[in-house]
Amino acid sequence: MTTAPQADELRRIHAFVSAFTRRQAARTVPFPGGFAALDDAYALSRGDNHVLVDGPTDPRTLPEVADRLLGHLPHRAVYVLDEATAAACAQPLAAAGYELSTVLLMRHTGPVPELGGAREVDLPALRGPLTESWRRFLPDEGDEVIRDLVERRTARRRGADDVRFLASHDEWGEVAAWGDLYLDPASGTAQIEDLVTAATHLRQGHAGVVLDTALRMAAEAGCTTVFLSALADDWPRHWYERRGFTPVGSVHCFERA
Repeated sequence: MTTAPQADELRRIHAFVSAFTRRQAARTVPFPGGFAALDDAYALSRGDNHVLVDGPTDPRTLPEVADRLLGHLPHRAVYVLDEATAAACAQPLAAAGYELSTVLLMRHTGPVPELGGAREVDLPALRGPLTESWRRFLPDEGDEVIRDLVERRTARRRGADDVRFLASHDEWGEVAAWGDLYLDPASGTAQIEDLVTAATHLRQGHAGVVLDTALRMAAEAGCTTVFLSALADDWPRHWYERRGFTPVGSVHCFERA
C-alpha cells in the first residue's frame, strides 16, 4: 500500500519528470492528457521523441494520437506516468502492436554520503566513452542512431535550471564512469540519470563514486527528494536498492518499432 508521504513524493517526482521533458524538448504538441516531446536534431532517440501521458486521457484514441504526433518517425514511444491510466491504456496499445516495459522510479532514502570524488565535465570529455558504451549496448544499431544517443546530451542542458555531467576518472585521467544530475532547488527535487561504467573499468567502484557525488551535490543544493529510474527487470535496480534507493512508482513505457 502506498502511504500518504510516498504519494506526495511520487507526485513531486512525476511533476519533475513532466517539467523536465517539456523543457528539454525542442517543441511540444499537446493533446488531452499529455503532450508529444519532439526534437528533430535527435530524431532517432526515443527519449527525445515520444508521447508522455501525464494526466487523464482517452485510452481508446491513444494509438491514433501517437500515430498522428509521431508519424514522421521510424518508431513509436508512449510513456505513461499514472498506474491506473497505464492499466487502462495497456490493451488498446497492445492491440496496436506496442510492447510494454516498466521503469521504476526510485527515491533515495538512505544517508547522504560524506564523500564523493567525481567531478563535473562537459560533453566533449564524454563523447568517446558514450559512443563506446552505446555501441556495446546496441551493437546492431547504425552510426546515425549512436550519434543521436550521444549528442542528445546537449539538449539535457535545457531540462532543468542546473544540469551537471559528472565523471569518475582512473589514475591516468581516463573517464571510467559517468552520470547526469538534474537539480531543481526551488521544488527540492533532483534526478540522477544515465549512470554508466566504461567496459574497461567495471567492478572498480567508479559508478559508486559518481552516485555518491551526485547525492552529496543534491543535498548541498537543498534537494530532499532525490530519485533515479531503473528497469524493473534488470540488475541495476538491486544495486541501487543496496545503496539506499526505494521504489516509489514507475513509468510504463509502451514502444513499437
